[in-house]
Amino acid sequence: MTTLAFVMALLAGAAEPPKEIKIGLIGLDTSHVPQFTAMLNDPKHPLHVAGGRVVVGFRGGSPDVEASSSRVDKFTAELRDKWKIEIVDSIEELVKRVDAVMIESVDGRAHLPQARKVLPAHKPTFIDKPFTASVKEARELVRLAQANKTPIFSASSLRFAPDIEALRGDPKLATVTGAFSWGPSPTEPHHPDLFWYGIHAVEILYTLMGPGCVSVSRVNTPGADVVVGRWRDGRIGTVRGVRDGAKSYGAVAFGKDTVIPREVKGADYRGLLVEVMKFFQTGESPVPPETTLEMMAFMAAADASKAKKGAEVQLPSTAGK
Repeated sequence: MTTLAFVMALLAGAAEPPKEIKIGLIGLDTSHVPQFTAMLNDPKHPLHVAGGRVVVGFRGGSPDVEASSSRVDKFTAELRDKWKIEIVDSIEELVKRVDAVMIESVDGRAHLPQARKVLPAHKPTFIDKPFTASVKEARELVRLAQANKTPIFSASSLRFAPDIEALRGDPKLATVTGAFSWGPSPTEPHHPDLFWYGIHAVEILYTLMGPGCVSVSRVNTPGADVVVGRWRDGRIGTVRGVRDGAKSYGAVAFGKDTVIPREVKGADYRGLLVEVMKFFQTGESPVPPETTLEMMAFMAAADASKAKKGAEVQLPSTAGK
């Protein structure tokens, strides 16, 4: 063995395996909590994502949101009893024990006050959908993250669904000249309509179109919404939020030479968790905060258009920059 080969062998043997990231979950009132924990903590899980482990949780919960109050005890017990996750009494205690944080509260109103207790610790923070329950809160959350120099990341799992990623990367598509997305859109009284569940279809649209929407108009019926966005470069993007009828997800991408429809067949959380782990390791978000803010503004403008009986509503001039 040459001297160089010997040195290289020593270096290879001395290399330490990557440190496992200790993760804390805030808000144990969503099905994402047990599913994320299973995929991260169980190496035998068919969708296992390596590199991190959930070690502690904070219960949280919103008594005035049925989706929270009816599930928080169940999911907290599952984490404690099945996965042996320590449940702590405060966010401050959770932050001390982890390397990274996932704010999972199903109620978007909880995210800003919870983030206020996390961001000063400078630990990368994933914020599940909806990012917040208003554009004002979203802007403040991004401002706080920047002021504390703490990286944040928020996204719907549909952005990273294999079918949507395949559509976005289809070589036949080349330039996207427009897109149409669809998905379920039930509402919740404490959130603007699309924030609650329509965010998934909105995120699919933005995955294909990118940012740059300048105005929105919305047609609303009890069974569905159709929201049309006009981009500053002249392109049009459309979202259909479904309440009556089939509840699938999908999109149609329009290109210069082809039109490609794609229904989401195999959506799961693995693609999102892979991106979350990369984010925790690097501090680099795959979705810029400015894009997240624009999606919030898009959905808020859709609510304003509904109140104006479908009239076109301009997005704030800074939303798409």
